[in-house]
Amino acid sequence: MQSLIVLVLVTTISFIIIRSAPGDPFSYESPNVSPAVRQQLRHQYGYDRPLLEQYVRYMSSVARGDLGYSIARHEPVTQSLAAALPNTLLLMGVALALSFVVGIGLGATQAAWKDSWFDRATSTVLLFFYSLPDFWLALAILLGLTYWLPLFPPGGTIDLVMHDYLPFWGRVGDRLKHLVLPVMTLVLLIAAAIARYQRAAMLEVLPLDFVRTARAKGLPERRVLARHALRNALLPVVTLLGLVLPSMVGGTVFVEKIFTWPGMGLLTVNAIDARDYDLVLAGVIVGGVMVAIGNFLSDLLYAVVDPRLRD
Repeated sequence: MQSLIVLVLVTTISFIIIRSAPGDPFSYESPNVSPAVRQQLRHQYGYDRPLLEQYVRYMSSVARGDLGYSIARHEPVTQSLAAALPNTLLLMGVALALSFVVGIGLGATQAAWKDSWFDRATSTVLLFFYSLPDFWLALAILLGLTYWLPLFPPGGTIDLVMHDYLPFWGRVGDRLKHLVLPVMTLVLLIAAAIARYQRAAMLEVLPLDFVRTARAKGLPERRVLARHALRNALLPVVTLLGLVLPSMVGGTVFVEKIFTWPGMGLLTVNAIDARDYDLVLAGVIVGGVMVAIGNFLSDLLYAVVDPRLRD
């Protein structure tokens, strides 16, 4: 219920902001379109009606599952979402999984080797990436690995010329090569934050009695760290999922734009440029739903990691 209320509030604020900006979807039509035709189009789509009436009509259509019509793309909004959402889910899913694997692994290793050269060096590097703006890092990676060292394609999801002529594994490899740079950008940003939390959580758990007891029983240090310390230190890190997902949704907008990844971020940015009201609001709604799902998954994972919540 709380997620639904937040989603309605976010949609309402976005509705007011975008309609308060100068222009409308028909302000950017071809110069050959006469003012009379533009006015007729505004009347046809209801953009000349009072703001409150537009809001009630839009929210009523959303409640019926109708997200409106994209003026810029000349198709229903649901059709645009159906083409873009799988690409965003692929990018975010891979980046989120790798971020937690890398972040938890680095943070646990740092805590196990506290104050060593590895701990100090990785802490400095992680702090550097943690402090970077996402768009700046994306631009730096794009410049470094596509221009200075042309190792990866600069954008898109596939090679538009050669992809269809490649064998099956060649097509898989082509998609993976296009996925590397946007995933790398998100992983470097998010794993840095996760690692810092994981290191702090491990340092709180390692001095506890049950860890000393496990060592006193003669268990190997690796097993003590993995089976006893790390599992209990995962609890605060799991709650990060609900915090990481909103920042990833926001970061994906810049990453998709810079790497021309045809997902929700690129779709929303282009819709903002075109004042495509319905498409922008649909992007906001989808982002809010993703955040709500992330919070729900965070609660589920917390119950899985902490057996006390299953009793």
